[in-house]
Amino acid sequence: MNIYFCYSIRGERQDVEIYQKIEKKLQTYGKVLTEHVNGADKAGENAEGDRAVDQDMELMLQANVVVAEVTHPSFSVGYTFGQALALKKRVLCLFRPSSGKVLSAGIERADSSLVQVQNYVEEEIEGVLEKYFDELNKK
Repeated sequence: MNIYFCYSIRGERQDVEIYQKIEKKLQTYGKVLTEHVNGADKAGENAEGDRAVDQDMELMLQANVVVAEVTHPSFSVGYTFGQALALKKRVLCLFRPSSGKVLSAGIERADSSLVQVQNYVEEEIEGVLEKYFDELNKK
């Protein structure tokens, strides 16, 4: 299974350890196509610009499922979410209510046949992913 994982890169660097934990668990379910994004040396800056966007869209086409950590508002994650829906990809949105943020209405009201929103606490993220991928593999 090919998994496209996205999250707020520039805005919320304090959550990089959570993103790494999610990515590590996702690797147990298949190939994480976007591993290059989560390098510890990345500061959220991308010098490649348009070329990187094109590369990300190529990776999206290969994905069987998109996992989006949507706790922190991000134009890039929103764009990816929209592209995933346009391509009829299944999308798992992960949201941490304890952050004090409010989930985007666009995500909250998205087509439930493709999109599943899961609230989580950091300590339970592995179980949330396990449940989602177990159900996905049954289909």
